[in-house]
Amino acid sequence: MAPIEVKKILDMVPQMLGIPYVRIWSSYDNKADVLYLNFKKPSHADDSELTEDDIIIRYEKGEVVGMTILNASKRKIGRKKHVRRVL
Repeated sequence: MAPIEVKKILDMVPQMLGIPYVRIWSSYDNKADVLYLNFKKPSHADDSELTEDDIIIRYEKGEVVGMTILNASKRKIGRKKHVRRVL
């Protein structure tokens, strides 16, 4: 079994509890360095927007159903460039 960094996961708990979704599905493509977050399954986005911070926000009937975070490995905790509330 691969070792797990429990402290890193526990450090995320306060931020995770602040997200207004009960369930979050995620997957990471390390070749493309893209993190996919889905807040609804199944989701069928009918619109999206690319932010100035290289985040694609996906919508279904005006509701945020997911986010695609480009260059995910280069992001730092606490970085607040171009942050805005979309929920």
